[in-house]
Amino acid sequence: MLRGFHIILLTIILAGASYIEAPLKAQAAADEAYVWNKAVTGGGGGFVPGIIFNSSEPDLIYARTDIGGAYRWNPVDNSWVQLLDWMGFEEWGKTGVDALATDPVDPDRLYLAVGTYTNSWDPHNGSILRSTDRGETWESTSLPFKVGGNMPGRSMGERLVIDPNKNSTLYFGARSGNGLWRSVDYGATWSKVTTFLNPGTYVEDPSNEYQSDIIGLAWIAFDPSTGAANQATQSIYVGVVDKNESVYHSSDGGASWSAVPGQPTGYLPHHGVISDNGHLFISYSNGAGPYDGTKGQVWKMNLSTGIWTNISPVSSTSDDNYYGYGGLAVDAQHPNTIMVATLNSWWPDAIIFRSTDGGSTWTRIWDWNGYPDRTLRYTQDISAAPWLTFGTNPVPPEITPKLGWMIGDLEIDPFNSNRMMYGTGATIYGTSNLTDWDQGKKINLSVMAKGIEETAVIDLISPPSGAHLISGLGDVTGFRHDDLTQAPAKMMTHPNSTTDIDYAELDPSYIVRVGTADKSADPNAKSIGYSRDGGSNWYAGNSEPSGTAGGGKVALSASGDSLVWSTSDKGVFYSKNNGNSWTASTGVPAGAKITSDRVNSNKFYAWSAGKFYSSTNGGASFIQTSATGLPIEGDLDFKAMPGVEGDIWLAGGNATSGIYGLWHSTDSGTTFSKLSNVQEANVIGFGKAAPGGSYMALYTSAKIDGIRGIFRSNDGGASWVRINDDQHQYASTNSAITGDPRIYGRVYIGTNGLGIVYGDALSEPNPGVNPAISPTTAVFDKKLGNQANIPVSMTLNGNTLSKITNGTVALVQGTNYTVSGSTITILSSYLAAQPLGTVNLTFQFSAGATKVLSVNVIDTTSTTSGNIQVQMYNSSVISNVNTISPRIKLTNTSTNAINLSDVKLRYYYTIDGEKPQNFFCDWSQVGSSNVTGSFVKMTTAKPGADYYAEFGFTSGAGSLATGQSIDLQIRLSKSDWTNYNQSDDYSFNPAASAYQDSPKLTGYIRGQLVWGVEP
Repeated sequence: MLRGFHIILLTIILAGASYIEAPLKAQAAADEAYVWNKAVTGGGGGFVPGIIFNSSEPDLIYARTDIGGAYRWNPVDNSWVQLLDWMGFEEWGKTGVDALATDPVDPDRLYLAVGTYTNSWDPHNGSILRSTDRGETWESTSLPFKVGGNMPGRSMGERLVIDPNKNSTLYFGARSGNGLWRSVDYGATWSKVTTFLNPGTYVEDPSNEYQSDIIGLAWIAFDPSTGAANQATQSIYVGVVDKNESVYHSSDGGASWSAVPGQPTGYLPHHGVISDNGHLFISYSNGAGPYDGTKGQVWKMNLSTGIWTNISPVSSTSDDNYYGYGGLAVDAQHPNTIMVATLNSWWPDAIIFRSTDGGSTWTRIWDWNGYPDRTLRYTQDISAAPWLTFGTNPVPPEITPKLGWMIGDLEIDPFNSNRMMYGTGATIYGTSNLTDWDQGKKINLSVMAKGIEETAVIDLISPPSGAHLISGLGDVTGFRHDDLTQAPAKMMTHPNSTTDIDYAELDPSYIVRVGTADKSADPNAKSIGYSRDGGSNWYAGNSEPSGTAGGGKVALSASGDSLVWSTSDKGVFYSKNNGNSWTASTGVPAGAKITSDRVNSNKFYAWSAGKFYSSTNGGASFIQTSATGLPIEGDLDFKAMPGVEGDIWLAGGNATSGIYGLWHSTDSGTTFSKLSNVQEANVIGFGKAAPGGSYMALYTSAKIDGIRGIFRSNDGGASWVRINDDQHQYASTNSAITGDPRIYGRVYIGTNGLGIVYGDALSEPNPGVNPAISPTTAVFDKKLGNQANIPVSMTLNGNTLSKITNGTVALVQGTNYTVSGSTITILSSYLAAQPLGTVNLTFQFSAGATKVLSVNVIDTTSTTSGNIQVQMYNSSVISNVNTISPRIKLTNTSTNAINLSDVKLRYYYTIDGEKPQNFFCDWSQVGSSNVTGSFVKMTTAKPGADYYAEFGFTSGAGSLATGQSIDLQIRLSKSDWTNYNQSDDYSFNPAASAYQDSPKLTGYIRGQLVWGVEP
């Protein structure tokens, strides 16, 4: 319990405050066991803003990253273990870790403050994750505000702390003006401390959304000597990101707070550490970091006397101080020994300072020895990640590798004065002979990031020869991965960034890559580079489109004789001379996404804003195809199938637009078919075909049968298996995916901060024992007199039939089908109850691949028709939805104009729980306000219908001319937004992904049925 009746708390009741964060196991399609690993970089590849040692147990160490989760040190092999690989796709923001606390009383307890952005593009509030087994399992509490693990000031800290005397009490310093928060029940619930009145004032740049948020509270520090076991610590200090008043103190266990007298002003407190000999040390910078800061100071305050002393290694008034101070450490065994690092000394290198007399005097890790020479107090070993040279050959006084940059945290092991670690923008460096510094000897720095894989993946390719994987990455450009278990020797250069990469399918050693060249450093640098040896070596292009900053997408023709580059700023260009000159392509919008046909070197394809384009002259000109129904916005990834001309797969869309999924074209993009068995898909890739198969395996990050995961199809998308599991979800998996064309079952997955993931199938199908069915397609006519059972012959090859499913619903033997020997008979009574369109029945066996019977359900019964045609599809085809959303196309097929006010349309469904209902028309050419809707409860319920929604028009809608069509985008919902189960609704058609005739949506003119069949 918190002590003192003067404490005023604003208590927030958090609904569902405690729950298991990892989602419950659910069956999505079939599951197949895989083994998962990460491609080794050896160095991490991203910013490590926090390293936290447990103060009561040796070798219990954690690291937090800005977008790549959190890690626990494994002393057995001096590596790090990722703790958040289980985070799901929808919770991608929770891999940004803004603060971490390890319990000094109960070392098994661990806490994370997670959430990546406080800006609008992260829709989720933050959470406190809590574990009682060092991160093996987690519970979560949702916070009523956002948390910013990748926001400015992210290496300040720590913002989340545990009372060292009463470990049930925690404090968290929030961003965005949300102030100080406290938990008294081990982090399960949180309340705002309303007596703490300064939530921070500092904003980096009000004109830039990313930098415009209040950074808030920077760190919290307890003075353990002011408490006792199981009694709350009384003296607490808080650092606030405020240049006027930044350090606050409570002497009564958090009941009241006041600014500390005599404190420095004009700077921001980056770290605050209390030493065992009664001093508060603070590193200051005039910027929050990790990128900014041009001046800084270091101060200490005597906790007994309140006296402040400026102990800056270099005075802020000196021209030699051109940086802020970030990482700060006090040796727990020798409290007068302190270290501090420059946060932003970019040139010629970072500087680390060390004092053994409480800051009275300092030594530097390097000193000038007659410009441009420097004397180094260290050696540096990067053999664990040789690419940390960044492929540079700098001119002295710069050297490579650098000590680092963005050194926002530096820590001395509280149990071993010789061990020190610090985080940089690319890795963790450390030493095990730190005290040799004090003897005038050199300390040995080495990479201490084994197991950390923090790369943000931009693109992945797996060519049919050479290295099995080549990656394009954020921050560290990318690698040729000759051995996935070993760190690459060097990173790719020319250019020194990557936005896209492609290879020539018929000449795979020829690879092209685009990025954004740093013109300020080298005005002649090019944003495109080439490799002729499979990515081992790169050379810069001779030219680029005039004025471009680079970036964008690039495509290389199958034979490598044509290039198409969709730049980020100047449009789409093509080259027929290996990039020596560029010409603007015609007929294709600027910013279009592009790819090449993998067989025909003259063909290229493009997508922009829902429209698809093709070129048959090497990218010189494009023509829009007739393809419709493609995503207009959201994620978009499309690729052409190797070995099959004109075969294209396209994944993308988003839930907001209602257009989301996976599409396939076999006619060079002239038309696309949407796969009805894939609800959402973000990326698509191809790998080696299954044994006995000829069509490459498909891989996607998708939602299938309502479950998010990584899926593989061996039969061209007819059926899918989920190949990941709930402990291997990797948050954002929407950047890149590719199978391996030489290893069946191998898939490479790009993540946003969790590295390059690759999976291998544990078993390989044997074509000699695979079962088969015949036929695989059939037609069923609902017309009475035409209805007939469908017999299916099975070749079992020693297997047994496990079940037959329609989506997620298993058919019932004896009711839906019968079995006689190796023959299955699908009963007409079952098929007659299915909606019109394609019904896919999946046969699952004890071993081997699943098989699919595709039944085209039609109805040749004469329907009442004339004057109008009604076509429809449902924008959401999952069973349980809180909104029924028909998309309707109404066409006048008569010879005269029709007054729309005379027309009514009826959509039949079951309400699944009587509630008031709402009608919405989101869009129509005649104006949404001119479309009416009402709900009618049927006097007698019919199969699939106890209600119908009737849509009509006001007189303001006007008339519909002969041959003219209009669209209606309708939504129906219950007033409390509870779900409908639309799977059995009469008018629902799960098989339609584009407009098709809809006889179950009836049409009337002046009350007379003129279209469709009533139930």
